[in-house]
Amino acid sequence: MAPVTLQRRDAAKNVSRFYRFDVQPDLFGQWSLIREWGRIGSAGTLLVRTFPTQTEAEAAARLRRLKERKGYRLTAEQ
Repeated sequence: MAPVTLQRRDAAKNVSRFYRFDVQPDLFGQWSLIREWGRIGSAGTLLVRTFPTQTEAEAAARLRRLKERKGYRLTAEQ
């Protein structure tokens, strides 16, 4: 799975946010879902959740669909 970066911008509501997630193997043979979110231009909040298999980690990464319903859009860098 390739890393995904989503952005939500609305100047009228002063909203400028990003949401980034990726699935990567860790050093112990498990898979990690890495999520980062926050205001564009800031460091953001980072959360790493570990899963025993890649399939489970990718299933948890279905967040993209949920975020797109809230107005987030895929960035041009993808």
